[in-house]
Parts: sequence; structure tokens; C-alpha cells
Amino acid sequence: MPKRKKDEVVEIKDVRVPMEGEILGVVERMVGNDRLIVSCTDGKTRLARIRGKFKKKVWIRNGDVVLVAPWGFQDDRADIVWRYNEGEVKWLKNKGYLSGLNV
Repeated sequence: MPKRKKDEVVEIKDVRVPMEGEILGVVERMVGNDRLIVSCTDGKTRLARIRGKFKKKVWIRNGDVVLVAPWGFQDDRADIVWRYNEGEVKWLKNKGYLSGLNV
């Protein structure tokens, strides 16, 4: 797979949108031990953990837009389900999904 330059725009094919029980959020800061503080579109700040299948494959940094699945028994905790790239974030902004976030 050829390497891309940092400013190169990636073509959007299918963007994963939030389904039932999922919320968009922006990573505020890393806490450690695969945990992050995420500011969500519903106005809450949650402590989120990186799921096992993403730990080694997907690197998440401050300011990344992520898809979060809140826990049913603790509303202030969540799992990170997906991380969006720059092209997908632009698509989400144009469609109005990121209206409640500062991205």
C-alpha cells in the first residue's frame, strides 16, 4: 500500500454513522491505561476505554473524532467503537452530525 502525504484527502466510500446506542465525540485528553476523556454530542463528558480490537491497530490522539457506545449501567463511561479520518470528519460536518461539537 503506497504511503499518503499528510495533506492528501482520502476518498470517502462508506462513512459509519451513529446507530442506536452510539454517540459521536471528540477526544479531549488521554488518561492512560487505554482510557480517554471524550466530550460527546449530547453534552456529557465520559471516560471511554479503547476496545481490545483497536488497541494495537488504531492509534487515537487528542482532537480525534470518535464513535462512542455509552455503557447501559454507568452513563459516565463508554467504549470507543470507531475513529474517523479527516475526510470522514468533513463529510460528517457537511451532513450536520457534528453540530454539538467543537472540531
